[in-house]
Amino acid sequence: MKYSLFIGRWQPLHKGHLWLINERLKEGKNVCLAIRDVKPDENNPWTAEQIEKMVHEGELKNLIAEGRVITSIIPDIESINYGRGVGYEIIEHFPPENIKKISATKIREQMNG
Repeated sequence: MKYSLFIGRWQPLHKGHLWLINERLKEGKNVCLAIRDVKPDENNPWTAEQIEKMVHEGELKNLIAEGRVITSIIPDIESINYGRGVGYEIIEHFPPENIKKISATKIREQMNG
């Protein structure tokens, strides 16, 4: 089975991320969320394991149970590289203005009270 790969910190997974994931799901594609194993700090308050648990218990729970969405913890990365004819596409999605305005920083501030 093939998957559309999304690499991120997901600190936390929010409506902007869900919009992006749904762009592939509504085309009948499966999605793999690669969770970067970043060192926790002010901008990354949760470990990769905590993020993965939140994702599995959140809005994608049923899609994960169906195998439409999978998760994987990956090392923190510095770049994404590919060679010619590698057998997959690089696709950029352009969100509408209301999605572009979503800020994980503001969400984290609201979560912390």
